Amino acid sequence: MKSKAKPKAVVIYSGGMDSYTVLHLALAQGYQVYALSFNYGQRHSKELDVAAKVCAGLGVAHKLVDITAINQLLQGSSLTSTDIDIPTGEYEEDNMKSTVVPNRNMILLSLAIGYAVSLGSTEVFYGAHSGDHDIYPDCRPEFVEAMNVVSAIANYDDVQIISPFLYDSKLAILEAGLNMGLDYGQTWTCYLGQDKACGKCGSCVERLDAFAKAGITDPVAYV
Repeated sequence: MKSKAKPKAVVIYSGGMDSYTVLHLALAQGYQVYALSFNYGQRHSKELDVAAKVCAGLGVAHKLVDITAINQLLQGSSLTSTDIDIPTGEYEEDNMKSTVVPNRNMILLSLAIGYAVSLGSTEVFYGAHSGDHDIYPDCRPEFVEAMNVVSAIANYDDVQIISPFLYDSKLAILEAGLNMGLDYGQTWTCYLGQDKACGKCGSCVERLDAFAKAGITDPVAYV
């Protein structure tokens, strides 16, 4: 008797700790995972090398898609414009708005939905969480809900965006991963693509805060 084929799922996988946790969650839920990473000209492209290494180690299908040509359309963000300094501090601070990449997640989700349709998959996993809501409009629940409506209209096949941690904190994501036995030394969060994480950018600050609240040491090396 043939075993039932696993359902396919596309996981948008940046190489950071949120999407790393989502990737493993999808695997744990029995999906045949197709990881999808994007090079959109981000200054912290080191995360993509980390993503490729993790997928190779897991034997997970992985596509790294070069969309750097659109970088010229997405200026004005410190993550894509080299003439704007990466800000430091908490995500709640107004200066962190400089890390918003115009329309990024709508673009990436649209591409991921198209990939899912081509695979015959009905799910796209996406790692937004509540800590993103203050600064990033395209990580808020109303955005994800609206994208699901548009996805259903735009295709003959209904592809749903699944955001397991949409209402959860970074700490909750970390705790979920630790419960799965994940090694967060295999992730990259810092907005600077240096040998060691800076520990000062909003992304590092939020990550370090989660590890401190969990009472454990972050395995990633910091300057």
